[in-house]
Amino acid sequence: MLGAPTPNFGSLKNTLALILAGGSGTRLRSLTRWHSKPAVPFGGKFRTIDFPLSNCINSGIRQISILTQYKSHSLNSHIQKGWSFLRPELGEFVELLPAQQRVKDSWYMGTADAVYQNLDIIDMVHPDYVLILAGDHIYKMNYALMIQRHIDSGADITVGCIQVPAKEAKEFGVMAVDENHWIQRFQEKPADPECVPGKPGMSLASMGIYVFPKNLLDQLLQEDADMANSAHDFGKNIIPNAVKHMKVLAYPFTDSNTGNTAYWRDVGTIDSYFEANMDLLSVTPQLNLYDQTWPIWTYQEQLPPAKFVFDDENRRGMAVDSLVSGGCIISGSSVKRSLLSNNVRIHSYSTIRDAVILPNVEIGRNCRLKKVIIDRDCKIPPGTVIGYDHARDAKQFYVSPNGIVLVSSEMLGKSLSNVA
Repeated sequence: MLGAPTPNFGSLKNTLALILAGGSGTRLRSLTRWHSKPAVPFGGKFRTIDFPLSNCINSGIRQISILTQYKSHSLNSHIQKGWSFLRPELGEFVELLPAQQRVKDSWYMGTADAVYQNLDIIDMVHPDYVLILAGDHIYKMNYALMIQRHIDSGADITVGCIQVPAKEAKEFGVMAVDENHWIQRFQEKPADPECVPGKPGMSLASMGIYVFPKNLLDQLLQEDADMANSAHDFGKNIIPNAVKHMKVLAYPFTDSNTGNTAYWRDVGTIDSYFEANMDLLSVTPQLNLYDQTWPIWTYQEQLPPAKFVFDDENRRGMAVDSLVSGGCIISGSSVKRSLLSNNVRIHSYSTIRDAVILPNVEIGRNCRLKKVIIDRDCKIPPGTVIGYDHARDAKQFYVSPNGIVLVSSEMLGKSLSNVA
């Protein structure tokens, strides 16, 4: 929901946003081999964590802590380079909270445990409200409206939610609500998701966004920490238990102009990551990166403009229905419906179709690539063909359930001559 009036500034000034960025992201395969999921490039020049961070800044929330754990070096570097513009002397900050075993001899055991292990640091900020966010979702949302709704409703806890197809809801927390959006039941990743009344085939899923009063959060996390059989997770434990005896409100994420479900994507799998990038190539994408009223901030690497060279009949550098980032050179090759990140070099006589190409990739001459994700720093040898024969591709690369071929440097290290 964008464009609506901003609520009382005091409630935002006294809100601390906690972005959970410690997940290992194994379903993204080699994309997270050396990087945490929130650090994975998205949309050509961004990282996935730029979206919740930008939402915070645009919503007026300027006290932000990022909880990290696995393979966090590139994420830490990105935050330090691109998100150091806030003014600590004004009480503004974006800070990193790595797993430190502060209260027990274990790393973060779940999302709730990650916050619990940092309660002493959170106490130093003295927030009235704590906004819990995931660091790996793609969307634009005015959190200020959700916080104001939480305050106005008198809710104990508020959960951001969105309608998704029931067949996809098995991967989310699913809730049932009454006519006033009070949550009656909450199940984490149910085998048979409950559908929205009157909307068969659609379920109400948690976005992993929660608003808590700070004092209540302390109480719930301490109680959960004392439970030996708990998974110490917000979706599995904290929220389902709270629904039984507290007022827990569902906050539907809708477009303020149409009232329809707003754009939100969990890019936790190769297929969902590919599709979300492809969404940006639409003539009028649901996620508008060109909206100057809600900018997506990021670290801006200093690069020259994209360049397209040669205009011969059989050697024309061109890109159609594509996003091409800074530092790219398309030399006598054809690119269609593809997204090129920074510093991609494509040599002559190649054709690239339906591709997501991450930074610092070099593609040799006479290559044909289709429905691929090329991981960063890959060098594709001349004459390589990928995406036209999945049986052959699967001998060397990863082929997703939807037929997207993921290519990484490690995979290319295998001898191409060994693939029949």
